[in-house]
Amino acid sequence: MSRLPTAINLRKASKTLSLTYGPDEVYNLPAEFLRVHSPSAEVQGHGNPILQFGKINVGLSKVEPAGQYALKLSFDDGHDSGLFTWEYLEQLCLRQEELWSDYLQELAEAGKSRDPSESAIKLML
Repeated sequence: MSRLPTAINLRKASKTLSLTYGPDEVYNLPAEFLRVHSPSAEVQGHGNPILQFGKINVGLSKVEPAGQYALKLSFDDGHDSGLFTWEYLEQLCLRQEELWSDYLQELAEAGKSRDPSESAIKLML
């Protein structure tokens, strides 16, 4: 059973979603992190995840409840099809460092960049 956050704050200036659990657990999830880990089919690829890149500048434009079980996050790049369940959000909070590290490694291995104006080239010598 997942825990529900006691407070949810969209911080547009810092491009973060702040989730509070209980009196002293606060997690700040950057919009870029949430965007590249969206549970949508567009990102998750029906079981074969599609690496998202060039999202360093993405922000959150809107946060809405989706029934009693999730949040619908709308990003300023037009992506808004993922429903972030309470359980999934809690996992993102608890595993943020590990998931981000894995994502950066996947980007490097694919020769991709977080910056949309940058094209990385992988040389095979």
